[in-house]
Amino acid sequence: MLHESQPVSAVAQLPISGPASAKPVQPQQHPRFAVDALSTPGALSTALRQAIFHTQQWLLAQQLPDGFWVGELEGDTILESEFLLLLAFLGEEHSPLAKKCGEYLLEKQTADGGWAQYPGGQIDISASVKAYFALKLVGHDSTAEFMQRARTAIMAAGGADAVNSFTRFYLALLGQIPYDACPNVPPEFLLVPSWFPVSLYSISAWSRTILVPLSIISAFQPVRGIEPDRGIRELFLTDPLTWPYPRCPGLKSSKRLVSWDRFFHATDRLFKFLQRHHLLPLRRLAIGTAKKWMIERFAGSDGLGAIFPPMVWSIVALKALEFAEDSPEMQYCRQRLWDLVVDQDGSAHLQPCKSPVWDTALTVRALADSGLDGQHPTIERGIHWLLAQEIRTRGDWARSVKAQPGGWCFEFANAFYPDLDDTAMVLMALQDAYRTAPRSGTALPPDLRLVAEATAPTLPDARRQAMLIDDIAGASSRAMNWILAMQNRDGGWGAFDRDNTAEFLCHVPFADHNAMIDPSSPDLAGRILESLAGLGRKVGDVAVDRAVAYLRRSQEADGSWFGRWGVNYIYGTWQSLTGLAAVGVAHDDPAIVAGAQWLVAHQQPSGGWGESADSYAQPKLRGQGRETASQTAWALLGLIATGRRHHPAALRGLKFLLANQNADGTWDETEFTGTGFPQVFYLRYHYYRIYFPLMALARWAKTAEKVDVTFDS
Repeated sequence: MLHESQPVSAVAQLPISGPASAKPVQPQQHPRFAVDALSTPGALSTALRQAIFHTQQWLLAQQLPDGFWVGELEGDTILESEFLLLLAFLGEEHSPLAKKCGEYLLEKQTADGGWAQYPGGQIDISASVKAYFALKLVGHDSTAEFMQRARTAIMAAGGADAVNSFTRFYLALLGQIPYDACPNVPPEFLLVPSWFPVSLYSISAWSRTILVPLSIISAFQPVRGIEPDRGIRELFLTDPLTWPYPRCPGLKSSKRLVSWDRFFHATDRLFKFLQRHHLLPLRRLAIGTAKKWMIERFAGSDGLGAIFPPMVWSIVALKALEFAEDSPEMQYCRQRLWDLVVDQDGSAHLQPCKSPVWDTALTVRALADSGLDGQHPTIERGIHWLLAQEIRTRGDWARSVKAQPGGWCFEFANAFYPDLDDTAMVLMALQDAYRTAPRSGTALPPDLRLVAEATAPTLPDARRQAMLIDDIAGASSRAMNWILAMQNRDGGWGAFDRDNTAEFLCHVPFADHNAMIDPSSPDLAGRILESLAGLGRKVGDVAVDRAVAYLRRSQEADGSWFGRWGVNYIYGTWQSLTGLAAVGVAHDDPAIVAGAQWLVAHQQPSGGWGESADSYAQPKLRGQGRETASQTAWALLGLIATGRRHHPAALRGLKFLLANQNADGTWDETEFTGTGFPQVFYLRYHYYRIYFPLMALARWAKTAEKVDVTFDS
């Protein structure tokens, strides 16, 4: 056992690097550091500064000419499968692109024959049925070994009978099941006034954009017939008309005579009867309303909702409405969807959307933490780009909130749907880039110091900087006011709307995508508190106090917090701790102590942290999983924020990141640590393994005045 206490003030002086156009520094041949080589303050200081510098250089080199950063956003194979099923509906399943997407599906097939929601996950029946069907449609023989293996796995998991509601629509679209086996999505619900408990605006923003085009499809019921030998009847256990209603994950079936399940199932049967017998006198008006709503939201957007599912359904809806292939609307939808394709040499896959605002804001924050500020040309370009993305128009949110617009979306363009998460993150990026004065010196190792000095940026024009700071002040004021106006009654925030919390809607038959509503979540509340703290709002402010009370109520008995937008309790606990500490909740407050202790208790022997998405379905698995760079960074950031930067667990986490860094300043990470819809869809942000570790290393360095190290021998 080695115990040392010695100042390491040089660690806090972080490197300044040149603009992205500068010649990159060649890293050491093997800059990884063995854990036992970091047992002295001097070695730790040198390793930390070199690690920060290499990651900083990597990120500087990735900035795109317009000033933004964007990493790939990876989802599971439902993207490729559903794209192939769309191509089959359009008669394009034998195109070169379709073949490439088929090859990607084969690459992602698991050893047991199915397809999972994330690496290491169990078979997902809907993803597997769609993948199997897509492979048959692009020409793979059902007698091939991999197809037989897939069929065996699917049948063992319940067959096609167990697929979710959205999968059923794809099967109906290609003639495999009748539309009566799908939940009915009547377009008449667009005619219901917004003040009514069940209306278009009582459901979440993302469900809204999916269900409107789906209502058009449900009304017209388009079908492209295919040959029986290309179908998937071999995957059916029973007649599709006897398949059970899909259920939202986690909801228990009620046997009571009166329940929301019974009500919505009866409503579903009623609309099917009325549609079958042409007894819907408002149908034409409803379809026209849905069509108008959908097309209006194409404007200022990277496709409807700027996310994959409504983009696909928009194309099908336009076909059902008999839009010509060369119509501006159809060409717009196709172009936006095809923009999500990542075409490689032997295969192709799709992103669920693009994440430039999110990636740029986080990259700016990480680079600012690492010693750069708004006077560095790379940071300045990033800030200019972010400011240009501000949404100053009213979207769907304005139907229930009277406030001036001023927020950001996740994607390049999504004018109707700015979100609170991105707005808070951009707000902090703007603050971080201009919080500190320019740095004039470095504390780099000798082999790197000369390069940094040679590439140090010249001071920009003072007037231009003053104008930029004025722009930042205006945007920050608008964003803060919008955020405050969007606070929910419970003190938290949802992602897109205020008080979108009608839980009974989770019982509708098409709610099994687990995203019908948009309630408060601890991780988002923590992030917004952190952003408000940067603008001087602390404990004692009414909005802050309400949010703090919400976080206290939502803390789990073991001290952790649930993570809605990242996997999972590590993410939620980091964000909640950071937000509470930022607004002035004391580091010895029981909620903070319990959260920090939970993080410490779930550190793994390697010094890292990891958690699988399995914890969404099985909360007893919270904090358990293979260590990842991003989740280790989150835990370390949580400990740093609560004054525990020199806790032995924080030092072990620091060493884990240093020991696992690659030569180019990156970290390896194939795990999905982002969340789309819990228990339904997960994400791998390709830059999470870069900017979060940099942020953690740099913040540890900035706050280190002395090291009190206790290492296990």
